[in-house]
Amino acid sequence: MENKRTIIFAIIGVVGLFILIGLSSSIFYTIQAGEKGIIFKKFGGGLDKENVISQGFNFKAPWNTLFVYDVRENSIEESMDVLDKNGLSINVDVTLRFHPIYSRVGFLHENFGIGYVSNLVIPEVRSSVRQVMGRFTAEEIYSTKRAEVEGAIKEETAVSLGANNIEMKTLLIRSINLPEQIKLAIENKLTQEQEALAYQFRLEKEKSEAERKRIAAEGEAAANNIVNSSLTNQLLRMRGIEATLDLSKSPNTKVIIIGSGDDGLPIILGNN
Repeated sequence: MENKRTIIFAIIGVVGLFILIGLSSSIFYTIQAGEKGIIFKKFGGGLDKENVISQGFNFKAPWNTLFVYDVRENSIEESMDVLDKNGLSINVDVTLRFHPIYSRVGFLHENFGIGYVSNLVIPEVRSSVRQVMGRFTAEEIYSTKRAEVEGAIKEETAVSLGANNIEMKTLLIRSINLPEQIKLAIENKLTQEQEALAYQFRLEKEKSEAERKRIAAEGEAAANNIVNSSLTNQLLRMRGIEATLDLSKSPNTKVIIIGSGDDGLPIILGNN
């Protein structure tokens, strides 16, 4: 009787082992590095959004469903045709780098599912680019306000994705392409504006130089007036006498003074 009971337990154990092995893939699982997992509990309240499973070995009830998300930084490249403020078609190439917000993977799955990139990220990027560029003209986008356009696209994309549990790392606008004739027209206009600015600069420089010369001339004239008003015959005669005396002291000069000149100054003879 004991042997029979032992055999029955052994059979049950073997059967249980085979069942466990068969269900092992439904019970045991491993979350790899760069992944997050969430569980859908069929008999326990549905999707468990709050408990995000990190990397490592785990187990679950075989009737529950595991969803694994790659949360490493991802990137997409998009080329799209958009309309400017005046309805002109513009081609834009953008690159977006992003990843799911780790603690919100459950909410992301509930709203958009595994295909969130095509269901959420790409449409939001396209929408932001179209909305922003629709507020500017082609000329502004291509030249004068390009930095402002790029900044607005980045800001609005980050806000819209963040509201849907995606963190945007960066958005790069690789190129903005206009129809060739429009591009040439804008470049010609910019060239003419630069030439006009250069011409205006030259005019202003010439005006400044003319003003400088006028002020210098007025100063020189005022100085001459002051000097002329201070010169008298007595002062000139005194300065002449002083200069004559200094010259007479030169060792290379023989001084002979005979009378005086018409201007009242001594006459010096015998210079070597």
